[in-house]
Amino acid sequence: MNGAIIPNTPIAVDFWQIRKCNCARLFFLSHMHADHTVGLSSTWNRPIYCSPLTAKILTLRLQVDSEWIHPLEEGVPHKLNLDNIGMETMTVTLIDANHCPGSVMFLFEGYFGTILYTGDFRYIPEMLKQPPLNNRKTIDILYLDNTNCNPNLALPSRQEATTQIKELIRRHPEHDVVIGLYSLGKETLLRDLALEFQTLIVVSPQRLQLINLLELEDVFTTEEGAGRVRAVDQSEIRYISMITWNQIHPTIAIFPTSREVKIWHKDIYVVPYSDHSSFQELCEFVAVLKPRTIIPVVKSNMCEAHFKMYLSFPQKTLSNVTIPESVRRFMREQNGGRTAPVSFKRAVTPHFPRGVVFESLEENIELSENLRNAALSSETDGSRPLDADVKRTWEYEKKHQLSMQCETRRPCDELYIPACHDSGEELVLPSRIPVAKDGNLALLAKASAFSLPKRQSCTKTDGSPHPSVPLELNSDGFTEKNAAIVKEKPFLHKDCNGNQKAWVSDRSWVSESRAQDLAQKYRLVPLTNHTRSMAQRFHEHVENYFKRGVR
Repeated sequence: MNGAIIPNTPIAVDFWQIRKCNCARLFFLSHMHADHTVGLSSTWNRPIYCSPLTAKILTLRLQVDSEWIHPLEEGVPHKLNLDNIGMETMTVTLIDANHCPGSVMFLFEGYFGTILYTGDFRYIPEMLKQPPLNNRKTIDILYLDNTNCNPNLALPSRQEATTQIKELIRRHPEHDVVIGLYSLGKETLLRDLALEFQTLIVVSPQRLQLINLLELEDVFTTEEGAGRVRAVDQSEIRYISMITWNQIHPTIAIFPTSREVKIWHKDIYVVPYSDHSSFQELCEFVAVLKPRTIIPVVKSNMCEAHFKMYLSFPQKTLSNVTIPESVRRFMREQNGGRTAPVSFKRAVTPHFPRGVVFESLEENIELSENLRNAALSSETDGSRPLDADVKRTWEYEKKHQLSMQCETRRPCDELYIPACHDSGEELVLPSRIPVAKDGNLALLAKASAFSLPKRQSCTKTDGSPHPSVPLELNSDGFTEKNAAIVKEKPFLHKDCNGNQKAWVSDRSWVSESRAQDLAQKYRLVPLTNHTRSMAQRFHEHVENYFKRGVR
């Protein structure tokens, strides 16, 4: 991006990233090339100052509302306010930049001194013979187009480059000609070729709309095959395109540019036709102006050292410029007094647990703290540590947390089965409906607490025996044996190592008729031998998981 914010001023030139220029209030557009309009779009809502032709192209290309576009006549000084009370003003004069249609340079004069911003330009001696540069004003700061600031790069004038292109076309009298261009610029070259070879220039409908704004000769058409010369975007000239075009008719392609271009085909030619000043032209321009300070427009190509001999003294910088108080207040206003832009925040996607799910330890700790506080208060009163009121409080808090979790947690496909338990504890199967990959019913359950009718021994990590029980399943859901052991007492589940894992509470058992309704609702099929074995293997995996002592 080629643009600048003038330090200690509310001025921005070719700079449209609002977040990086909060103090800018006056925005200037030198021309409509893409690298000078980054961030500028149809939603722009601040004043833009530019040339009349650029204003038309801006409306055509980017659909910027005309309310914000303020075209300024070239060669005439224009007074603009630098605050919102009219106390501080500046003068800006637009100068033809000889770069592309509508391109201009800006001469700013105000409390900051005299600043010339060239943007992209191609120097010709006539520039210094026209106002306002003909009065030899002292330029404090020169923002210089340094695109071709290379002493080893010699460029012909545009007239000489046009002659080279004409000679190249004459050497291929039987060939069609494809000219690779940017979306804006070199329209006069196309006109000269049309008049020289008496042919129409075939262009795209979008380019024709732009050409109609320039009021050039009527030598352009969108009809394919109507002319020998065709103008396309540079990106369209590729190796495969050249093969295709030459299969239809012999074709050559020409890049009129001073930039380096990789050649992919023997019929592609590069002619150094440039809309930027050559190094020799830059030296001549700077030598005549004798500015105090030079700032390059292209930041990646620092070239001040080449022009030190032409600078005036003393050198001036904008870092020590005194900003008038009214301008300072104007620059501090939020977005120039307009409504702040809407902040779009990415919606946070809720997290749904998958796999073997445990309740968080934080919740258990919070409940334990409540119980401990209740117990302490009971002891001070001489009553039992856990009386009926405390139990009811505990049950209410836990049930409230479980209800909140049920509202935000979607059903998952895995089964939560604690495999190892201490004496007197119970097994809880939360509301889960695990379904095998083949769609068969593996288990249909919406269960509450189950006591352990019989216990088997498993081994802790320390080698001591620990009771364990497998869950008894059949095709009808839970057996009557399981259903008969439902209790309504909450308990604290522990793993094989005796560590506290999860608080659970009572839930109601799903009757057989309700289970059938759920089976019909979810289109479940009875348990088969295959799915039964899959459920048994899953149970073994879970049991082995706890045997390993994973905390």
